[in-house]
Amino acid sequence: MAKTLRRSAAFTALARALATGARGGPSLGARLAALPRMIRATARREYDGGLRLAMMAAATAYIASPIDLVPEIPLMVLGLADDAVLVAWLAGSVLAETERFLEWETRRGQVIPGHAVP
Repeated sequence: MAKTLRRSAAFTALARALATGARGGPSLGARLAALPRMIRATARREYDGGLRLAMMAAATAYIASPIDLVPEIPLMVLGLADDAVLVAWLAGSVLAETERFLEWETRRGQVIPGHAVP
């Protein structure tokens, strides 16, 4: 059941991103392409996403790490549930922050590689 919950949360976040792109918002591809620019702008202190990026990096490291605060084997459902919650939070955070960054880029009037300037 925990695997089903984790998969459904990931598919729900993906479906929302794709639907937003279809309704005129940034597509999933545009959001993912914005990640390196967002990291560079944050490193140069042009964009104020430092704390949010640090939290996303910590969540990614926790998910990818073989050392888990709540181990999966002895605590099966609870051990997978903490990972599922973190994956869902991370997906939502990446989607929200990349949308915020793309709006920031547009307000600044920066040229985005591969996009036409109106």
